Amino acid sequence: MKAMVLHSTGNIDSRPLKYEDIPIPEISDGEVLIKVHACGVCRSQLHTIEGEWGAPMRLPLVVGHEIAGEVVKTGRRVSNLKIGDRVGLQPTYNTCNSCEYCLTGRENLCDRIERTGGHVDGGYAEYVKGVEQHTYLIPGNLSYQKAAPLFCPGATAYRAVCMAEPAPYKTMAVFGVGGVGHMAVQFARLHGARTVAVDRSKKKLELAERFGAVPVEYGDTEKLARLGIDDSIVFAPSDEVIAMARNATKKGGRIVIGVEGNVLDFDFRKEQRIMGCLVGTRNDVNNVLKLASEGRIGAEVAEYRLEEANEVLAKMKKGELVGRAVLVP
Repeated sequence: MKAMVLHSTGNIDSRPLKYEDIPIPEISDGEVLIKVHACGVCRSQLHTIEGEWGAPMRLPLVVGHEIAGEVVKTGRRVSNLKIGDRVGLQPTYNTCNSCEYCLTGRENLCDRIERTGGHVDGGYAEYVKGVEQHTYLIPGNLSYQKAAPLFCPGATAYRAVCMAEPAPYKTMAVFGVGGVGHMAVQFARLHGARTVAVDRSKKKLELAERFGAVPVEYGDTEKLARLGIDDSIVFAPSDEVIAMARNATKKGGRIVIGVEGNVLDFDFRKEQRIMGCLVGTRNDVNNVLKLASEGRIGAEVAEYRLEEANEVLAKMKKGELVGRAVLVP
């Protein structure tokens, strides 16, 4: 099969992903083989490719963890999926199913978690494998391209918004209106909260405004103060933006951070609650798929060919993408 393969980390401008032939994955008894129809492009992949998070878990590696495709082969112990099913994969490839986190519906925190596009090859390829219990049926009215981003930015945004506890009497700010942030704006609006979108890109703010958010450019602290921010969500990987969100949020408010960053000069007297948000759980994914199938939320996508992955990631690094980029083999 064709795949974009990472052999060594490097700046994305050096085109470290190589378009080449590699073997189709072999599946075990509890796995399925999926023909990839679409794979979303996530900033975490850029961090992996450029080595910002240390050495990848394995090399060579195929990244990509928000995947939509079709089952073409099933293992002997697979009972709930069949050939021809339209399915998706999220960043969680497998979990232990026995720890306190797995047993309480928080398998995203499992200490023995395995990652799609990390521990095993991911979706920047024509085929990928998935474990049955972490493979999801895609509703029939969703295209592969629209479904793929629901498995990472969709589920992550959903979880972050739930953690922030929006309500009709609250104003919630989303800092960073990229692939995840533009989904968070939609979920906040579903809860009835007045939603504020904060970004430096006019195109991203225009997208957020289409979804009903009040647009605010980075640095406009006066406008944020006038709006009265009850709770904030941060999806921009910047200490400066995290500080901006903390300063803008009212006393007693929640600040949910879904990116790498540092909380500096924390003022305990404000009684703010700062929480981290990882990827969504299986329950989060299923809720997002249901909302999308009902037409209540949706990802803004732009399609690119699989072999354009280096160029797409470079655009992401420069902040040129609006919504979510999706690679189509």
